[in-house]
Formats: sequence, structure tokens, C-alpha cells
Amino acid sequence: MWHFLTFRRNTPSKVGNYSEYYRVNWCQHWFEYFPNPPINILSMIENVLAFHDKELLQHFIDHDITSQLYAWPLLETVFSEVLTREEWLKLFDNVFSNHPSFLLMTVVAYNVCSRAPLLNCNLKDDFEYFFHHRNNLDISVVIREVYRLLETTPTDIHPDSMLDAFVALTKGQYPVFNQYPKFIVDYQSQERERIRNDELDYLRERQTVEDMQAEVDQQRFEDEAWYQKQELLRKAEETRREMLLREEEKMIQQRQRLAAVKRELKIKEIHLQDAARRRFLKLQQDQREMELRRLDDEIGRKNLTRNQEAVAKEMREDADAYRRKVDLEEHMFHKLIETDQTQNQQTQKVIEENLAKAEQACLNTDWKIETLHKQKCDDLQRNRCYQEVAKLLQENRRKETEVLNAMLEEEAKKWKEAEEKEFYLTSEKKGAALSDASRKWFLNQEISAAVEHAENPCNKEAPRFQNEQVASSCLPRTSQLNDVSEMDPSAPISLNRRTIEWDTTGQNLIKKVRNLRQRLTAQARNRCQTPGLLAT
Repeated sequence: MWHFLTFRRNTPSKVGNYSEYYRVNWCQHWFEYFPNPPINILSMIENVLAFHDKELLQHFIDHDITSQLYAWPLLETVFSEVLTREEWLKLFDNVFSNHPSFLLMTVVAYNVCSRAPLLNCNLKDDFEYFFHHRNNLDISVVIREVYRLLETTPTDIHPDSMLDAFVALTKGQYPVFNQYPKFIVDYQSQERERIRNDELDYLRERQTVEDMQAEVDQQRFEDEAWYQKQELLRKAEETRREMLLREEEKMIQQRQRLAAVKRELKIKEIHLQDAARRRFLKLQQDQREMELRRLDDEIGRKNLTRNQEAVAKEMREDADAYRRKVDLEEHMFHKLIETDQTQNQQTQKVIEENLAKAEQACLNTDWKIETLHKQKCDDLQRNRCYQEVAKLLQENRRKETEVLNAMLEEEAKKWKEAEEKEFYLTSEKKGAALSDASRKWFLNQEISAAVEHAENPCNKEAPRFQNEQVASSCLPRTSQLNDVSEMDPSAPISLNRRTIEWDTTGQNLIKKVRNLRQRLTAQARNRCQTPGLLAT
């Protein structure tokens, strides 16, 4: 209808009649293969072209050009694309005034009249362009060629034998048109129904997908919230772990400081003992030097008296013997003190090293136990573990308090022992003073006896009696001196004995501390293993 409307602008009311008239008579058998081109009509055109121009048909075959390209575009567009309005009107005046086969012969005549440019075409695009655009061709020549083809075409391939004669339109309404493949129409309706069902399925699936997307978004929001909560919990847990690590480091530092303080106290105590021993030895040495100087002075004074040479000689011999004895005793005493001091230093050094190793081993063991305990215990058992650790710390503090109390008791004992030694020193000083007084008295008696003998040499009994009295009176003095000399060697022996007792008590105290730490470590291990067994 569009083609007729294009070329019949002056009579638009008759366009419908023209189109229906054209469809009924000139479109016979066109819709048998709908929606495909009419293969039967195109076969008629190809047979006629093969009869009248074999060279052109062979050219089409060589270039893979079918009747759907060189015939169907002309029929489909009713020559509207290749003719002008005047040419089209002129052509269709002849079409409407002749048999319906005239239109098919027009297609063959158009190709035959255009054989020269068609034989020069080698590309499919060129053929398509040729049959869809206007060409330099005289329509009168084409019409004359159509009439020639109608006259010269054999009957067996002539289209008029296959097409019906002219049929007029019915009055009042158009005739019924049912010359189309019913299965195609049914197929189209089925396809439309299928497409509608597919669209409904698509809408349902899209709604389902939207619902699923909403659920996925909701789940994603919930997952993000859950992950945020987990991240907050993880950060809180890391913070708590860092706090615990800092507390553990503080505890370890406190223990190290406590161990350092203990070592410093022990070192100070050793230094104090050493200083006390040295002061005591120096005091004894000073006392002996004073005695020696006094003896030297007495010997010098006796040398002044020529009459007392024998006495001076005896006193000198006694002084030399006493000096040798004192030197021997001092040498033995110094050797004993040095041996004791070296032994005490070695023992103290070994004890300190063992104590440091034991403390380090205890610290390492405690740290490993606490680390394993933290790795095995979960969040629900942490409070219980913290309480147990607090109990252990309290027990450790209590034990350390006991150790400190024991050390304070030992310190009090040492102070008491120092006071006893001070009292012993004062008593020794008093004994030395008594011995000095007795010696002075003895010398005075001897001097007075010598003076009396010089004044009255005939009187022999008196000096003898006086000598006997002096001897008898000097006996207790010398006995006291001997007692003092006997007490002097006992002083270092008692001091050595007390140092040995102090070393044994110190060793016993260290053993007690070591046993106490071992018991605490065993208890901590048992407590750490028990929650692990419960958890498994």
C-alpha cells in the first residue's frame, strides 16, 4: 500500500482498492512460504531468464547471486526503488492492462536490459546496490522487451500457465484472503505465546533476583556488622593481651630487682663481715705491736742498768721467744683467716652463681609455664587463670616475706653476735690492761729490790724473801697473762667457728629458698596442666 500511496498522491482514497486489486491478481502464490520469499515465483523467473539469457544467469551463478537478490527486491518494492514516478506509472499502466504474468516478465526484462552493467559487477555489494537504486535505463525499452518475452517464451516455462486469470474484486467488501501457510501463523501465535510466557518468567525471575539481591544485601550488611564486631573483639583481646604482657614484664622486672636487691644485701653483708674481720685483726695486731713496743722500752730501760744485765738478757730472750711465738701465731692466724676467707669467697661465689642460675631457671620456667597456659586456655578460663596467678603471687609474696623475715632474723643474730664480739673485745682489753699493770708492778718491785741491794749488799735474806714474795705475787699475774695468752688463740678459733656456723646457716637458708621455689614451680605446673586436661 505504501508504494501505491507514494505514486498515487492525487487519489489517496483509491490506494486501498489498488493495493487489494494488486494483491489478489499479481501476488498469487506469494504467501505460500511466508515469511520467506516465494520460492516458486522466483523459480519461474529464473527458468525464463535461463531460457532467454544463459550467459547472464551463469554470471549470477558464478558470483553466488540468487534470484532472492536479482528478482525478489524488484517484486518486494514493486520497482519503486529503481524507477521514477513517471516511469513507474507508465510501467504499471501496462501491468494492470495485461495478464498477471506480465509483472514476472518485467523482472526478467529488467535484468536482460541491464545485462551490460550486471556483467561488469563482480561483488555482491555491487549487485545489491544495483537492485536497490535507480539506474540509467529506458522504461520503454523494458516494456518492449517484456512483450517480446511474452511472445517468445515456451509454454512449459511460461508463467501464465501457472497463474490464474484476472479476477475482479467483490462489491461491498474485500474478498477473504487465506492463501498463506497456516502452520506459519500458528507458529507465530505460538511464538507470541511463548514470548509472553518467557516475559512472564523473566519478570518472575527478575522479581526473584531482586528479592535475592535484597536478601544478599541484608546478609552482607549483617556480615559487615558481624565482622566489625569481631574486629572490635579482636582489638579488645589484643589490648588485654598487651596489658597482660606488660603486667608480666613488670612482674619479671620486679623479680629481677628483688633478686638484685638480695644479691646486693648479701654482698654488703659479706663486705661488712670482711671489714669487721679486718678491723678485729688490725686491732689485735696493734695490741701486739703496743706490747712489743712496751717490751722494747722495758728492755731499753733495763739495758741502762748495768747491774741487771742477766735479768735484761733473760727478759730479751723471753721477749724474743714471745715475739717468735707471736709471729708464729699471727702467721698461722693470718693463714687460717686467708684460707677461710678464700674458701668463704669461693663458696659464696658458687652459691651466688647457683642462686642466680636457679632464679633464672625459675623465671624461665615460670615464663614458659605461663605462656603455655595462656596458649591452651580460652577466654572463658582466663578469669580463673588470673585468679590462680594472683593466688600464686600472693603465695610467692608470703614466701618471700618469710624469706625476708628469716634474713632479718639472721641479721638480728649477726648484730647480737657482733655485740658479743664487742663485749669479748672489751674483756680482752681489760685483760691486757691488767697484764700491763702486773708487768709495771713487777718491774717496780725489781727496781726497788735492786736499789735496796745496792744500798745494803750484806742483807741477802731480805732480797730472797722479797724475791720469793715477788715471785709468789707475780704468779697470779703471770697466770693471768698466761690465761690471756691462752684466750688469745681461742678468739680466732671462736670467730672461725661462728663464721662456719653462719655459712652453714646461709647454705641451709638458700636450700630452703630453692626447695620453696621448686615446690611453687611444681604447683604452678600442676595447676596449668589441670585446666588443659579439662579442656581436652
